[in-house]
Amino acid sequence: MSLILSIETSTPLCSVALHRVGELIATRETQEEGGHGKKLTRLIESVCADAGISMNQLDAIAVSNGPGSYTGLRIGLATAKGLCFGLDIPLITMNTLQIMANAWTGLPENTLLLPMLDARRMEVYAAVFDGQSKEPMTETCPIILESNSFESLSQPTIAFGNGALKWKEACENSQISFSEDHPYPHAEFMGANAASAFTNQKFASLVLTEPAYLKEFMGTKPKIKAL
Repeated sequence: MSLILSIETSTPLCSVALHRVGELIATRETQEEGGHGKKLTRLIESVCADAGISMNQLDAIAVSNGPGSYTGLRIGLATAKGLCFGLDIPLITMNTLQIMANAWTGLPENTLLLPMLDARRMEVYAAVFDGQSKEPMTETCPIILESNSFESLSQPTIAFGNGALKWKEACENSQISFSEDHPYPHAEFMGANAASAFTNQKFASLVLTEPAYLKEFMGTKPKIKAL
């Protein structure tokens, strides 16, 4: 049975979680300024202590790999790589927006999810996900928000994340509603994807893997897959 430690450091919320076969067994978080560098190791130790396990029992480390904060992503990935090297276990990387989409449950059919992470001004990192399967329907990309952004979405869509509300007044698509729920990604929602990656041996290279910063802004309209 896979025992996986998940690390999420892409935003001001720094979180750690422990999952056994995808089921959450312990989690810790902090929003203290500078907490990623100061507290991440302590959060990891606390989560393991809460669950009554030692680090040597871990089967893999999962980490959010972007988009998000340059500094936060570097700290999270460096910590995850260090643990994997030291424990001789595999590394699993996850898309930040995927983690955000995973937080939603019990949505009506045909509902879409539009997580948005603030980048600056009217720029966000965004992608569209199916509300049921949580499968991505667009690539994660940087977007300069305009009134007609995501105009091709023709079914109920929930925009959320710390970058969404600044677009609420300008958005012209009546199918898009805005929620203050789940403003940041959280490690507790990494379990199912991490367990699947472990089962299918979809591991990241400890040498070659780098954070997906997505720093270049394109300002393009994302293409939506046909449902």
